Amino acid sequence: MKHILREVVRRLPVWPPSMVLAQALNRLWWPLVDEATQAELSGRVVELVVEDLGITCRLSAGPRGLTPAGAGQPVALRLKATAQVYWRLLQGQDDPDTLFFDRLMVMEGDTEYGLLLKNTLDAVGPPRWPFAGRRDTNHAH
Repeated sequence: MKHILREVVRRLPVWPPSMVLAQALNRLWWPLVDEATQAELSGRVVELVVEDLGITCRLSAGPRGLTPAGAGQPVALRLKATAQVYWRLLQGQDDPDTLFFDRLMVMEGDTEYGLLLKNTLDAVGPPRWPFAGRRDTNHAH
């Protein structure tokens, strides 16, 4: 059943999950990237493949931040990993070097661009989640 669901999800349009991811990263991560690096990352398409869920996101950086990339735009860099690996990266539990070395994340395409992105992830660190460190004070004990 899981295999069938993954195949159905793979056939869905790439735009909706790409838009959701672009919006989240524009709020939580992109503002932390310095302007010079933003300019270097701009104009290229990065494709993120969540292998176990069958989800693919295509993002492009530009003057207004990250946006969903169109199907006709060539992919400069493709990253493949499971949802758990991406989540661990976003939480700062694993660094990109470890993920690549352990082959938990695979990078295909322009390695120089990939190195720039990896170094940016290392320099900026994980997104600063708005709910991190908060406690629910309205919850009755």
